[in-house]
Amino acid sequence: MIPLNRLARDASRRVNKVLFAGSNRYCPICRSHVRCFRRAGVAGRENAKCPVCRGVERHRLAWIFLNERTRFFEPTPWKVLHVAPERAFSYYFSRLDHLDYLTADIAGTDVHVNLDITDIPFEEERFDIILCNHVLEHVSDDRMAMRELFRVLRTGGWAVLNSPVTVERTLEDPTVTDPRERKRLFGQHDHLRAYGPDYADRLREAGFTLEILTPEMLVEQAMLERWGLVHCEPIYYCTKPDRVPVPTSS
Repeated sequence: MIPLNRLARDASRRVNKVLFAGSNRYCPICRSHVRCFRRAGVAGRENAKCPVCRGVERHRLAWIFLNERTRFFEPTPWKVLHVAPERAFSYYFSRLDHLDYLTADIAGTDVHVNLDITDIPFEEERFDIILCNHVLEHVSDDRMAMRELFRVLRTGGWAVLNSPVTVERTLEDPTVTDPRERKRLFGQHDHLRAYGPDYADRLREAGFTLEILTPEMLVEQAMLERWGLVHCEPIYYCTKPDRVPVPTSS
């Protein structure tokens, strides 16, 4: 029997696909041609959210990346850990029979397991693929979380670990607990830091090999605006190499 919440989401998508039909914008996730994308985010970003699947810019770019640069959708039995799963993704991923698909969140009720990514309760090399986006800026010990994600990823596996990079150098202060001050300093009331480009250095310190892919590297220039990707953040594509370099003392 199909769950009622899935039937409701299916019905909502069908209705919105008709209500917002047009040719100005295109969403590659739900393959919808719509007249506009909607506002989204704390700052009310223009041209952001698809009215059909509710995916935003970073979701659309990640979907393109998964299709164009990985074998995620090929019928291979991947073991996938999806932390804080985005509804625009889990709606589709949960229907892919070739995935051993596990969703997780620290407290959410609509996931398979609740866990703290600073102490993941799985053995080493458990997962082929990890998706963990816009999570690490919320975690008190992000470096420990990165090491744990690296630990449970199999050798040769890969992860997409996107976080917003908004300042010149990572800014964090654990003594700041007031939500208003966090919003002022870090951009959102529940963010514990604002990352700079040195976010990539933290991922490398955890052991990952890193490739940063901008929208221009994945989508033709002429399509960026129509797909709502002009100001989209890049993809942080992290792989677990066969051999992890051993630091040498100077």
